Amino acid sequence: MSFLNTLSQPERDTLRKVVRLVHMKHFPKDFVNDYEADKIIEGIGPEVAERMIRVGANHGINDR
Repeated sequence: MSFLNTLSQPERDTLRKVVRLVHMKHFPKDFVNDYEADKIIEGIGPEVAERMIRVGANHGINDR
C-alpha cells in the first residue's frame, strides 16, 4: 500500500504543487501531470514528503 493513500486530498495537492515547482521544473510540459508527480513523491518517501508539505504550506505554495 502506498503512503499517498494515507494523506488527505489537500495535503496531496500541496505536495504535488511543490513537486511540480521544484522537482519537475525542467521536465517537458506534457510530462508534468499527477501520475508523474506521484511517482516522484513515492520515491522520496513519507518523511521527506511530510517536510515538503509543511514547507509548502509555510511558503504559500497553495496560493500560486
